[in-house]
Amino acid sequence: MAEAKLAEKPAAAASAEVLAVKDLQAWYGESHILHGINFNVKAGEVVTLLGRNGAGKTTTLKSVMGIIGKRSGSVRFDNREIIRATSDRIARLGIALCPEERGIFASLDVRENLMLPPVVRSGGLSLDQIFTLFPNLKERLSSQGTKLSGGEQQMLAIARILRTGARFLMLDEPTEGLAPVIIQQIGHTIARLKSEGFTILLVEQNFRFASTVADRYYIVEHGKVIDGFANSELSANMDKLHTYLGV
Repeated sequence: MAEAKLAEKPAAAASAEVLAVKDLQAWYGESHILHGINFNVKAGEVVTLLGRNGAGKTTTLKSVMGIIGKRSGSVRFDNREIIRATSDRIARLGIALCPEERGIFASLDVRENLMLPPVVRSGGLSLDQIFTLFPNLKERLSSQGTKLSGGEQQMLAIARILRTGARFLMLDEPTEGLAPVIIQQIGHTIARLKSEGFTILLVEQNFRFASTVADRYYIVEHGKVIDGFANSELSANMDKLHTYLGV
């Protein structure tokens, strides 16, 4: 049987702005976490938010997804304002979040975990296409989800959102706690998805990994974007990165 192909890359120009975040503020209860985040993502890019723990990176993803109770500012997706939209409506626009904690259900096997999220838009990957990306999952379909290795659980968490039809993927610390060989595999997967027309917003602390997949970077500190540069400018910004990230 011929290898399953992923979805065709859309014809939209790679330079089109798909996400524009301006003066994004967010709170957890009375705690003011984001203090005016500004950044944008263009179609077909991999953009990485870098920063130390507690900088506000994960809160930024959750705010875009609409799962933070109190937020203000502007979040525009495909020229549509979504700052007041509910998370289910945002998902139907084609945005998906893969959380750092992965959210694998112990009571479900791999197939059940994989099939759990609803398809919200046409164009989601079929199981054959997913197994082309993650052949390990095909071999473990009847295994309990939490019995998988950390790397396999991360593959499952990413695979789940690829079924939904989302074309804008937000990945929160996908390499956290993984062995180098698995990190490399995750990197190959991100590159493959980008080549197929997916747009990816990535949260990472590991800028060495990010440098293998990202087109552009934004540095988040104390709930604000304090710097940004393209991957081609990485070498010239290494000293600043060491200062920002404390590495």
